[in-house]
Amino acid sequence: MTEPEIFLATARRVIEIEARGLDALADALGDSVAAAIRLILDAKGRVIVSGMGKSGHVGRKIAATLASTGTPAQYVHPAEASHGDLGMVTEGDVALVLSNSGETPELSDIIAHTRRFGIPLIGVASRAESTLLRQSDVAIVLPRAEEACGTGIVPTTSTTMTLALGDAIAVALMEHRRFTPEHFRTFHPGGKLGAKLLKAGDLMHSGADLPLVPEATPMTEALLVMSQKGFGVVGVTDAAGRLAGIVTDGDLRRHMHGLLDQSAGAVMTRDPRTIRPDQLAEEAVALMKDRKITCLFVVAPEGDGRAAGILNIHDCLRAGVV
Repeated sequence: MTEPEIFLATARRVIEIEARGLDALADALGDSVAAAIRLILDAKGRVIVSGMGKSGHVGRKIAATLASTGTPAQYVHPAEASHGDLGMVTEGDVALVLSNSGETPELSDIIAHTRRFGIPLIGVASRAESTLLRQSDVAIVLPRAEEACGTGIVPTTSTTMTLALGDAIAVALMEHRRFTPEHFRTFHPGGKLGAKLLKAGDLMHSGADLPLVPEATPMTEALLVMSQKGFGVVGVTDAAGRLAGIVTDGDLRRHMHGLLDQSAGAVMTRDPRTIRPDQLAEEAVALMKDRKITCLFVVAPEGDGRAAGILNIHDCLRAGVV
C-alpha cells in the first residue's frame, strides 16, 4: 500500500469503530436516559456539566449545546470547583458529571457537594460499579466499546459516544420545550445561523425613511423623494394610504417622453411584489434576485395594505443573508 492509502485505511477504520460504538449506544439507551431528561426538565436552575480531561472538553460542548437550545447550562471545571467554583452549583440546579472510568479523583468534591446539598446528580460513565455511578441519582452506563486508537488507552470511541449522548439529551429537551427557529435566533444573533433566521422586519427601513408619495404627486416631486431617500424607487399610495404601485428606474425610462408632466400614479407599476415582515430575509433576497430588483416594500397583513417598511438587498447582504 502507498502512504496515502495507509493513511486513508487508518482513517476509515477509526470512523468504522466509532460508528459501531454509536450503534451500541443507541441500542443501550434505556430508562436512565429518560429519567435524566425528566430530571433536567423539572430543575428550576441550570444544568451544571462537569468532567475532567477529554470528558471536560466534551462537557463544554454539551453545556454549550444545551444553553443554545433552551436549557440553561454551564460548564464547571472540577479542579476549579475544588477551589471556590462549587459556589456556582446551587440548589435548584442539576449536575451532569462525565467520566469514562467513573473514578476520576478530581470529581470527588463536586460529587460530594451535590450529595451534601441534595442537588440531583446525573452520572455518565462506562462502569456501573464506579464511584460516580453509585453516587448518582440517575446513572447512565455507556456500553462497552472498542477505542479506535488500537491500544485502548486514547479516549476516542468513548468520547464520541458521550458527545452523541449529550446531543440526544439536548434535542429531546429541545423538542419537548417546542424550541422554534425564532427561539434559536434569539441565542444565535451573530454569524451564519443568525443571518439565516433574520426576518424582513429585522432589516427593513421604516418611518421617515420610507420613499412614499400619493398618486397625484407630480413626477417632479416624486423624483426628488426618490433621490433623497436613496433606494432608487418610490412607492405610490392611494387615497387610503395603501401601497398602490411603485416607480422604478425602468418606469422612468418607459415614460421618458413627457415624464415631468405626469403624475406618480400615471407612471407607476401597479400591484408591486411585496413581502411580509415575518418572512425570512433569505426569502426576500431570493425574490429580489429572481425578479432582478434591489428593493421590496414590506407590507404587514394587518396593515390594510399600507407599507410598513422597505427592504434593500444591500442591507441583507451586509447582514450576511445570501
